[in-house]
Amino acid sequence: MHQVYLGLGSNLGDKEENIRKAIILINEQIGTVVRQSALFYSEPWGFDSPNQFVNAAICVSTTLTPHEVLKANQRIEKQLGKTENHSTERILQPSDTNYQPSAITYHDRPIDIDILLYDDLHIDEPELKIPHPLMQMRDFVMIPLREIWITYADPEPSR
Repeated sequence: MHQVYLGLGSNLGDKEENIRKAIILINEQIGTVVRQSALFYSEPWGFDSPNQFVNAAICVSTTLTPHEVLKANQRIEKQLGKTENHSTERILQPSDTNYQPSAITYHDRPIDIDILLYDDLHIDEPELKIPHPLMQMRDFVMIPLREIWITYADPEPSR
């Protein structure tokens, strides 16, 4: 069994219900949800919107490969109403030398499911990056993740 940590976010429709439904579908299609954070409310990151986000992090025990988890996430997002109009447009990838967060266009969405961590794997492919390359920059990811990430420890400050 593998441990995968997923970040969930919603800022359209019944946001709390979207997160709840996503967790049910993840439990059915990906694996057993073994830990779940509290809901975290945040302002949009990387774009302007009047719609506040609801975020959560979950830990899932799964037999699926990272690529199978990615495909299942995309299928669940589609089941919950995410369309191409809600998708993130990636102009540059974080591994590109000219990468800047402003080079990515974000949109409101009913649900977004990101793979944050998968065991201790490091994957750097165009469609799949683990650990999630921007998670350290996002409180709406790190605060819920720290709540459930058993092996997480804040590094000691430099002296």
